[in-house]
Amino acid sequence: MRSLFHLAYHVNDLDDCRRFYGDILGCTEGRSTETWVDFDFFGHQISLHLGTPFETTRTGKVGDHLVLMPHLGVVLPLEDWLALADRLQNAGVAFDIPPVVRFEGKPGEQRTMFFLDPSGNPIEVKGFKDFDGVFAR
Repeated sequence: MRSLFHLAYHVNDLDDCRRFYGDILGCTEGRSTETWVDFDFFGHQISLHLGTPFETTRTGKVGDHLVLMPHLGVVLPLEDWLALADRLQNAGVAFDIPPVVRFEGKPGEQRTMFFLDPSGNPIEVKGFKDFDGVFAR
């Protein structure tokens, strides 16, 4: 069974988000109204609604990092992750956690990067050479 994940959250400005999610992240825009817009977020549906973004705290201890919680994210094949990291760096996106290898040489070795959308919503993008490692122990 194939399923898609749907996540809806608040943003401050739909036009800023259209530029960020569409032009920088490369997500395809879907349906929209004056108060929300849908995007194909790497094969999943996100709905950005005008409102006050969720509050975050730096309470997620992962390896050597304290990451912003809550956050949304996606896991990409390593080649796609590397291309996205380059695209983000070339666009001048400020990273909360710059592209890095985490758990090197261990089960679940991954690349990760954290950045914020224009409304301050934290996004993590992970990259794996082999998706079998996503749930490795």
